[in-house]
Amino acid sequence: MTLDGPAGCGKSTAASSLAKRLGFLYLDTGAMYRALALKSLRLKIGPMQERRLGQTARTTNIDLKIDPGRVLRVLLDGRDVMAKIRTAEVAERASEIATIAAVRRAMVRQQRRIGRRGRVVAEGRDTGTVVFPDAPWKFFMTASLKVRAERRRRDLSKAGHELRQETVIEQVRQRDLRDRTRAHSPLRPAAGAVRVDTSRRTKGQTLKTLLSYIKRHSVKAQVPPRVKIKKGKR
Repeated sequence: MTLDGPAGCGKSTAASSLAKRLGFLYLDTGAMYRALALKSLRLKIGPMQERRLGQTARTTNIDLKIDPGRVLRVLLDGRDVMAKIRTAEVAERASEIATIAAVRRAMVRQQRRIGRRGRVVAEGRDTGTVVFPDAPWKFFMTASLKVRAERRRRDLSKAGHELRQETVIEQVRQRDLRDRTRAHSPLRPAAGAVRVDTSRRTKGQTLKTLLSYIKRHSVKAQVPPRVKIKKGKR
């Protein structure tokens, strides 16, 4: 299944929680772009060097694993870089290189490779429109700009980066513009995607909404092998 949406809409938290509840792999496409962004920074490849970035994307191996504690790990050429890809610098570079067609093509191939393992919750900006257009369940998540910027500001603060709210709002607005107007795989709802506005929903309420929809629309022929929605608190 796929969850797409703009920055700060809560899709990462929702996708991670949903994957844990269902026993699926959480396919964080944003983390994969961040891993490539980290490598480009290490190699000093600028965002305008599209040919080199495309070549780097094609020759870089990025994988996702769930450790014994059910924590997602991002492997960049075999090394765990999860702790190094959450900086503002890496996030900004990821947003820049994600507009490059050759980079997106290479990343989509890697994402589909991971998806062939089956039973994944894929989260990003084009998972329902480009990466997995035949997914049985598709969601498009939204929230107001103010709410999304505040969530982003809190995340940055936890990582040790203190920014004014006005600055974060402008950063999110610019990220939205890049995502929605890029020539290749722009951010938009997939055909048939269920829209979920998280502006006034808690994390638990959002998860409950997603699970309720999946239960109501679990057509037997569409359900991936061994799907079982676990009972418990939401």
